Amino acid sequence: MKKVLFSILFIAFATTAAFSQVQPHAIGLRFGGGDGVGTEISYQHALKSNHRLEADLGFVSSSTFNRMQLTGLYQWVWNIQGAFNWYAGFGAGLGQHSFKNAGSELQFNLNGNIGIEYQLDVPVQFSLDFRPAFGNSQFDNSSMALAARYTF
Repeated sequence: MKKVLFSILFIAFATTAAFSQVQPHAIGLRFGGGDGVGTEISYQHALKSNHRLEADLGFVSSSTFNRMQLTGLYQWVWNIQGAFNWYAGFGAGLGQHSFKNAGSELQFNLNGNIGIEYQLDVPVQFSLDFRPAFGNSQFDNSSMALAARYTF
């Protein structure tokens, strides 16, 4: 029994130690947008040393539609090595889609999020992530994006 308890405590400690230190705040731009060319204004706020909230206000334009969307995500961050981290999370988005020649609609998405990030020696962070989105009974608005943020 003592060996099992020791093993559980060791795994819990090792898992906690593998988490990264999250920057208290980060603001910048996320470039991507899935089914169009888009840019998001991105803000991250640390909750704990390894948890954070991210809020993004995005604008996407394509030949058939324009979209504005607000997305909120809860993320866990783990350290890979040094200033290199990976993260995963979930959230939701609410947006207005204007279709050219067909009107507009309000859309709600459930989002996942997985990515990698690197914190430079100066207060700048780069990340690359994938954000699958499920909305209106289908997978749509999924995006892969590159972000650059100022950390403070």
